[in-house]
Order: sequence, then C-alpha cells, then structure tokens
Amino acid sequence: MESYRSEEEQVEALKRWWKENGRSTMLGIALALGLGFGWQAWQKNQELAAQNASNLYQQMLQALSAEEDQTTTIGRQIAQELKDNHRGTVYAQFAALHLARLAVNDGQPQAAEQELRWALAMADGNADIQQVAQLRLARILASLDKHDEALGLLEGANSDFAASYAIARGDILLSQGMEAEAFAAYESAMEAMDASAPIPQTLQDKLEYLGARLQSAVAEAS
Repeated sequence: MESYRSEEEQVEALKRWWKENGRSTMLGIALALGLGFGWQAWQKNQELAAQNASNLYQQMLQALSAEEDQTTTIGRQIAQELKDNHRGTVYAQFAALHLARLAVNDGQPQAAEQELRWALAMADGNADIQQVAQLRLARILASLDKHDEALGLLEGANSDFAASYAIARGDILLSQGMEAEAFAAYESAMEAMDASAPIPQTLQDKLEYLGARLQSAVAEAS
C-alpha cells in the first residue's frame, strides 16, 4: 500500500481497500478455516473407521478360532462385513484370505479363487499381503489345472517370499511331470533361504527324491 502524508489519508485508504477487498479476504479466511476443520473431521472419520475395522477383525478371529459351526458362520458374516464396509483397509484384505481358506476347507476352490482375486485387486503392489494372496492363488489355480496362469503368478516375488514362491513353482512343475524343472526350482528355493534358517524337511525330501530320479535317468540314458 502506498504511503500517505497524514493519518486521515491512511484511514481513508484503509476504508477504500476494505470496501474493495475485504469481502474476498474474509471469504478466503473462512474458506481456509473451513478446509482446516474439514481436514480434521476427515482425519477423525478415517481414524474411527480404521478402529471399527480393527475391532471387527478381532471379533472375526475370535469367532473363527472357536471352530464351531455357529461361531464360524458368525466369523464369515463379519469377514463379509469387513469386505463390504471397509474394503479400503488391510483388515478387509485379510478377511478375504480367511474366507479363501474356509472355502478350501469346504472343498470349494472356485470360491477360494474369487476371494483371493478380490484381495489381490485391493492390495498394494508388492505389499506382503499381495505376495501372500498371489502365492495362495497360484496353488489354487494349479489345483484347478490352470498351470500356466499359476506359474505366471509365481514369476514376481520379493526377497522375503522368493523361497516360498520357488517351492510352489517346483510343486506345480512336479505335478506336471517336469522333474528336472521342479528340481531346479527347489534348488533356487534353497538358495533364496536364509543361510542360518533350518531347511524344511519336506524340501530336503523332494530334492533327494528328484536328485536320485534324475541321476538314474542319466545313467539309463548313458
């Protein structure tokens, strides 16, 4: 604002400025305050929704752990509620994993496939839950004779899941009679494991079994 020679001129200038700009200034302040309060309200709503989802998830786990028909039904209902009303949370994704497990136990692999595909669609790329859902889906697809799709899912694994993915790949290849490829997959699983961790007995058994078969095949060929 330019300088004025007297207080009266300054006051008059302020009045003129207020008349011209005061309304828009107050509107800007009001808008800024509204956005601030709106953001706080949104944050509180998000925190409340997350807390509600967490509480529901704990209730679901308690119901499913009882392993009784009535409580399992309640657990399924809670899991579906999490998917319906809290789909943006990790609790909903875990609920889908539990529903998939129950579907497998019920002998319904197609239903399990649907649940796992839903969890994958909701999960962040390369997140742990995405890796778990993808691994389980690959095994379900293999059981449905969708071997190529299953193996395709097992191509991408982060370091924490590399061994588990390699074992699953070996199992699928072995089920197709591709023993050499399965042996290579099991060997890559061994390499991906922590050197200080014990090697699973099942993996050792598969390597010994396939190693012996492959050596025998080589001997016969020669």
